[in-house]
Amino acid sequence: MHYQNILFDLDGTLTDPREGITRSIQYALSKLGIDEPDLSRLEHFIGPPLLQAFMQFYHFDEARAWDAVNFYRERFKVTGLYENRVFEGVGELLQALQGQGRTLYIATSKPWVYAREIARHFEFDRHFKVIYGSELDGTRTDKVELIAHLLEQEQLEPTQTLMIGDRKHDLIGARRNGLDAAAVGYGFGSFEELNAEQPAYHFATLSDLHRAFL
Repeated sequence: MHYQNILFDLDGTLTDPREGITRSIQYALSKLGIDEPDLSRLEHFIGPPLLQAFMQFYHFDEARAWDAVNFYRERFKVTGLYENRVFEGVGELLQALQGQGRTLYIATSKPWVYAREIARHFEFDRHFKVIYGSELDGTRTDKVELIAHLLEQEQLEPTQTLMIGDRKHDLIGARRNGLDAAAVGYGFGSFEELNAEQPAYHFATLSDLHRAFL
């Protein structure tokens, strides 16, 4: 593939944050009097902006959703951040792309302060020129706005830039900014969710994604 600039989503694309996110959601709900013992029922929170997810999945108004987000962060910033694992093969992929002279970025709706700490802790921050995320006040949690901001800040040519992600938000954000997108099937978005957005590429596994760049 010809792209000079590669934008990666974080959760579900570079790392599997399942335990940290679902346990922190569980903690936030318990603080609001909601008991959810089954963590698998909370996996749909992985990917979308949290504020909107609480409003959508639990029908919270915005004020209650912000309460939930703040309770979530109480646990996530101390513990949940590190209940995470890098997908096998990610390090080799990032090293290969750098070796080809491509420029790599992270574009995540997660607050950048958390994204940068995760990348530092798991030792893959060195592969990226800049790690872009949202602000703690909710600014740029929308992938369309986030990618637009990244393109403007870095002065990137959309036709030379590829977005890689595992949820529809990544693909919509790419398309609305004139970028091609690659959907990955090993994360948290279903085939149906991803296919509905008609990405330029669809890779079932991380190995398939790596081979496409060889």
